[in-house]
Amino acid sequence: MKILSYALPLISGLLFNTAAVHAADKFKVCADPLNPPYSSKNKDGYENKIAELFAKKLGQELEYTWLPQRIGFIRNTLKAEIEGTDQFKCDVVMGVAAGDDLTLNTKPYYHSQYVMLIAKGRGWDGITIPEQLGSLPLASQEKLKIAMFDRGPGTDWLQQTNLLEQGVPYQSMSGDEKNNAAMTIAQDLRDKKIDIAILWGPMAAYVLSQSPKDSFIVLPMATRPTVKFDFSMAMGVRQSDGKRKAVLDKLITENKAEIEAILKSYQVPLLPIPESKARKDD
Repeated sequence: MKILSYALPLISGLLFNTAAVHAADKFKVCADPLNPPYSSKNKDGYENKIAELFAKKLGQELEYTWLPQRIGFIRNTLKAEIEGTDQFKCDVVMGVAAGDDLTLNTKPYYHSQYVMLIAKGRGWDGITIPEQLGSLPLASQEKLKIAMFDRGPGTDWLQQTNLLEQGVPYQSMSGDEKNNAAMTIAQDLRDKKIDIAILWGPMAAYVLSQSPKDSFIVLPMATRPTVKFDFSMAMGVRQSDGKRKAVLDKLITENKAEIEAILKSYQVPLLPIPESKARKDD
C-alpha cells in the first residue's frame, strides 16, 4: 500500500495554513451518480454525507463531477483537466481501497468485511456458518443459488468450497444506468432468482435496508489464509496532491466520531482499522 508518512508535529501548522488558503475554494468530489449506498445525485449516500461534513469543516462549497464508476473513472474524473484551463474536474474520490495504486491515498477511515446473506424461509435457515454449505448433501447443494461476481473474494470462496457450479454470475460494473450491483442483487433476492449472496459489507447493508426486517440470516465471512474478506477504505487524490492528502488526513483524524456515526447510520459493518495500517498512516 503506497501511503505517505508524515510527522504530525511538523505538518500541523501546514494543515491549518492549507485550509485557510483554500477556504474559499470548492470541495470538488468525483462520484458515481447512482451507486447506493455510497453516492447518488440525490446526495443520500454515506460518501455524500462525509463529503458534506468535510466541506463544512473547510468552509468550502461542495461540488460534484458525476460519472458512473466504471473502468476509466479515475482517468476521466480525478485526472482529467477542464478543457482550456489548468484546473482538474474534481479533486477527491471519497472511497478507494487503501491499497489502490491509481491514487494517492489518505489514511484509512473505516475497515469492513464481506458478509453472507441467506434469504430466510427457502430451506437454508439451519445454516449458522458459511462453511456448512460445502458440507450439505450433494442433492441439497445442487439447489443452491448463490450470487457470484466477476471479481471478488466471494467467487474465490465458492471455488475453494466446491460450490462454483451453484454460482449465479453478476458483473460488479454492469453499465446499467438505472440499477447498480447492490440494487440488482436486492431485487433478485426478492424475486427468488438467488437465495444467497456474499457481499461487501456496505453493499450488504444496503440490501438489508431495502428488505423487511429479519428477512436474512447474516453471517460474517472471516478472512483465512487463502481468501481475504476484510479491507480498509480510504480517500483518493492525485499522486502529486500531497497537500490535499494531508488536509484530508487531518479531517479524518479530527472527525473520527462523526464519520463513524455516519457509517453506522447506514448499518455498515465496521471492524477496527488494523494497528499496522493506523500506525503507518498517522
